[in-house]
Amino acid sequence: QVRLVESGGGSVQAGGSLRLSCEVSEYTSATRWMAWFRQAPGKEREGVADINILGQTLYADSVKGRFTISRDTAKNLLNLQMNSLKPEDTAMYYCAASGNFMTFEEALTAVKYKNWGQGTQVTVFS
Repeated sequence: QVRLVESGGGSVQAGGSLRLSCEVSEYTSATRWMAWFRQAPGKEREGVADINILGQTLYADSVKGRFTISRDTAKNLLNLQMNSLKPEDTAMYYCAASGNFMTFEEALTAVKYKNWGQGTQVTVFS
């Protein structure tokens, strides 16, 4: 079982930036795929960005060009750099890990993951 702990959330004005980090207990075969998801009140959890063990990535259209996902295996971190933030980015953000073989599109689907962090809140005000 992989333990995941998110940090870095907060409140920021529209147009600003935040960097989320997810501390990963250890990078193993159980972290073949990792992803960031978000969930706003009353909405379903949606995939934001995923990254495989080779460092290849896929982004949701809504964040493409603004967000960057990365693995820092030396520090056991999964990062999400968020720039040009919009009020619609407001949500609880979660990191997730899976050891399964998946396509990039499947890796943006919440049901594919069993290991989740507790979440960190991001609020963007206009």
